[in-house]
Amino acid sequence: MAESVRRGPDGRTAGTGRDFAETPGDHSASDAAGALILTACAVWSLISAAGRETRPEGVLLALLAVAAGFACGRICGTLLPVATAAGAALVALLLALVWRHGMPGATAAVDLAPGQTGAAAALLVLAAGAACCAAAAAGRGPWRTVLRLLALGTAGASLALGSVAGFAAALGVLVCSLAAARARRRLLGLTGLALVAGLVVGTSWAVAEEALPEGLTVSLEGQLTRNRVDLWQDAARLAERHPVLGIGPGRFDELSPTSQQSLGSDGKPHSALWQQAAEQGVVGVVLLGAAFGWLLYALWRSPRSTAVVLTAGATLTALAALASVGNALSFTPVTAGAGLLAGLASARRPIGAGGPGGPEGESGQEGRCGAGASCGAAGASCGATAPRDPGAREDVRPRPGSPRTADAGGRG
Repeated sequence: MAESVRRGPDGRTAGTGRDFAETPGDHSASDAAGALILTACAVWSLISAAGRETRPEGVLLALLAVAAGFACGRICGTLLPVATAAGAALVALLLALVWRHGMPGATAAVDLAPGQTGAAAALLVLAAGAACCAAAAAGRGPWRTVLRLLALGTAGASLALGSVAGFAAALGVLVCSLAAARARRRLLGLTGLALVAGLVVGTSWAVAEEALPEGLTVSLEGQLTRNRVDLWQDAARLAERHPVLGIGPGRFDELSPTSQQSLGSDGKPHSALWQQAAEQGVVGVVLLGAAFGWLLYALWRSPRSTAVVLTAGATLTALAALASVGNALSFTPVTAGAGLLAGLASARRPIGAGGPGGPEGESGQEGRCGAGASCGAAGASCGATAPRDPGAREDVRPRPGSPRTADAGGRG
């Protein structure tokens, strides 16, 4: 008797070299981990703010935006994944173009507040990622080309806004999406993306601590601007003085000399890493890293195709890179969009999706035939895909060894 083979979310055989093994409790485990991490982030922000005149409302609003966006993405990703992702891409594109001089969440009272360009670039990266996710889930056809052209257009829009980093990030997301269409192991891809994010974070730390060679430091300062590096160094000094609790959420502008001397400053160090380190200490940095790790874990356990998972992972990694050298996470549309994209990419498959030639990849029934039985092991052909004889009677069972069973795969 043929041994049944278990298949992963991409319709591939789950063998000894598998990088995914779906179980009924996968979603529950990742959701529980996410709820615990977000709750810990909220509680720690209140602990670090206790007894001081701080403003933890911004942190709590960002956490609420991520949770709400993730829940909305889970729901809409199960019902209308392609339409929701395409709509999210268009909305993010419009927000970046319309509000590039006044993004919601800005605190500086100038015409072009610091961080506005970075926030617009982050929205355009999210738009490119959502369009690529929609293309990966749409299956083969003209819509896939249209959605990828939309992603390419968002990269061009970022360059038009003057953000070279945003253009490179959006273009990188598109390239990763094209490569993800041929990827076979999501764990390897997500691990590589995590290493890229860690490299960017490590570089920002090395720049602030002046741990790089002089020539490389001067080159990076030319791209980052001297003012931003000074803000990072102020944050590093504050983190050294208050390593556990930090100075409290929203107090960086009060204790940073560079922020006080800068015209039109928004009171932030323009780096999610250094803002957490200065305002919430080492624990805040660990929780921020745990939140990013949870998103990658949720993508790894996602039942969606590997192309969708890796595209979303590349988008979140690009957003993390922008947040490490900018102020993108200080804007509610960006945090909500990140949660929405993660929810879309980790949602359950739509009912009826996955047929041959349909959306969500090549294997339609995830390794199961229409009758619900598991497919056979290697070497056995699936009877559900073989054409039936219209004249054959279902209630007649031929005797072993008869000519009718000679071509069915064995002797009587």
